[in-house]
Amino acid sequence: MTIYLHDIPLPQAISRLEEALQATGKAGVLGYEEIPLDEHALGRVLAKPIWAKLSSPHYHASAMDGYAVRSESTILAAPTDPIDLPIGSQAQYVDTGDPMPKWSDSVIPIENIEPVTEGDPSRDMAMRLTAIRIRAAVTPWSHVRTMGEDIVATQLVLSAGHTLRPVDLGAIAASGHASILVARKPRVAIIPTGSELVPVGRPVQSGDIIEFNSIAMAAQVMGWGAEATRYPITMDNFDQICRCVNEAAIEHDLILLNAGSSAGSEDFSANVVEKLGELLVHGVAVRPGHPVILGMIGEKPDQIPIIGVPGYPVSAILTGEIFIEPLLARWLGRSPNVPLAIKAKLTRKVTSTPGDDDYVRLAVGRVGDQVLAAPLSRGAGVITSLVRADGITILPRGTQGLPAGSEVNVNLYRHPVEIESTIFVIGSHDITIDILAQFLAVKNRRLTSANVGSMGGLIALSRGECHLAGSHLLDPESGEYNLEYVRRILPNLPVKIVVLVERTQGLLVAKGNPKGISSLRDLTRNDVTYINRQSGAGTRVLLDYQLRLLQISSEIIKGYPCEEYTHLSVAAAISSGRADCGLGISAAAQALDLDFIPMYQERYDLVIPVRYFEDPLLEPLFEIIADPEFKKTVANLPGYNVEMMGQEIL
Repeated sequence: MTIYLHDIPLPQAISRLEEALQATGKAGVLGYEEIPLDEHALGRVLAKPIWAKLSSPHYHASAMDGYAVRSESTILAAPTDPIDLPIGSQAQYVDTGDPMPKWSDSVIPIENIEPVTEGDPSRDMAMRLTAIRIRAAVTPWSHVRTMGEDIVATQLVLSAGHTLRPVDLGAIAASGHASILVARKPRVAIIPTGSELVPVGRPVQSGDIIEFNSIAMAAQVMGWGAEATRYPITMDNFDQICRCVNEAAIEHDLILLNAGSSAGSEDFSANVVEKLGELLVHGVAVRPGHPVILGMIGEKPDQIPIIGVPGYPVSAILTGEIFIEPLLARWLGRSPNVPLAIKAKLTRKVTSTPGDDDYVRLAVGRVGDQVLAAPLSRGAGVITSLVRADGITILPRGTQGLPAGSEVNVNLYRHPVEIESTIFVIGSHDITIDILAQFLAVKNRRLTSANVGSMGGLIALSRGECHLAGSHLLDPESGEYNLEYVRRILPNLPVKIVVLVERTQGLLVAKGNPKGISSLRDLTRNDVTYINRQSGAGTRVLLDYQLRLLQISSEIIKGYPCEEYTHLSVAAAISSGRADCGLGISAAAQALDLDFIPMYQERYDLVIPVRYFEDPLLEPLFEIIADPEFKKTVANLPGYNVEMMGQEIL
């Protein structure tokens, strides 16, 4: 029985896999194939260097339309003392790319000559041309592409291990090659397992999970230069999985066994690997991605590697980046991918388990003179956190976290130019912000938002951590929105307050309102469970204000301590049955097919520091707010009024 190695450090896990690959002769390029030089060679990796068979150009070629001449015959030409060169003996017409006459060494562009003609003027000039007149001397080899100007026969054009780009294909062809030797593409089998999984496109029931990991992993594998085979879902049957793995091993170089999220799936996959071969690693100390399994299956020395990929999507994708891409790179004979990296400051503290290498997803943008990184959701099942992520920072083992303001290295998923064109929004959530992001995308701007509540947004502005904040904080004394809070939290920061929308807040309840909820007083009932917004959210402030007016203690409201960070999350909690009601906006109720009980009108503003209000980065944002099409889109949402959109309150 193999000893299970639980959660070993990443370097040790990689070392054990390396030893196994060396022992089976699979630590390098798997094989070679000769392919035609055409567009299908794009992205392939050269298996041997390209040495030029021909020079390019392989003759002296004219670089201009004009007349080939001997440079020495032009020495006496001057603006006030031109010379004539007879056609044929001292000048010959050439088009761009034509071979140069053997006696010539320069070309005079056609616009720099004067024709010398004789005979009947009614005849074609080409028939009457006898010489060209020039008024300036030319130097040897001017306007000539000499033989070998680009490539000289026998020179190295491209090295082995190079991934071919479009320009490379042209250079190889120019150097005289019609075919190339490339590394054989590794063949990767992806086997999703789990009785709870259903294929994409099939209706889902409670407890069903759409199987999309294999799609994402296959795309990763193909993007890294390998071939991917996606197998149908295999149910949680030990013998059936073993048969599928054995079948896949016949035609593939690597097997990715993607376990479902059901209880015990980690050990289940390990048992499969152990029965069919050798279990090398059972758990790696990386987060997310703990339950990674590394092994070799088959009979020595013909074993092939198998990787047990965690079922949670973020863990699955990061397993690809950490283990699969470097393995495919060595099999293709190229260097592993090295991401672009920049330094950025964390906008809030992050915690980390000391024993793990922690891969933290980040939204990144430049605000003023500093690059900021906002940590995103840490959940291993939140694939949208990778969709939204601009990069990742790795907190090494032994790190228990970092405070806000810490400088971290960020491995970028996006080009730095995209980072520079990002508008950072922190504050209250509103669906209008998502629509704004959609409109901004066509104006070469990215909008990244972090939903931390209205109060959190103003605090972020005070720290210089965003370009603007969304806020709808009601002042109980004046009945005004945002002004008093801005004066209190941002006393020394000049800002503009711009109205985005007026909207209706109310209670979101299940379809048909089965519990007959009609007002906040119903929140005191024992059979009603409430779902709240986080402390500092404008909706939370509104709720607490209204509860005080009704003299209702929050302590008697069942569910009051349970918090969500967006209106849509509140709606999801009610739709799933976790709660019976919550305060939110009508659009969130409509999105999840809930009923809505309208109660309060409020104003949702954008709070923008003056320095960014006048910055070109935000110009497209103001253009969109004034755009009738944008206003129409927002006005069509239930519970929204756009009459004040764009007005400056401060």
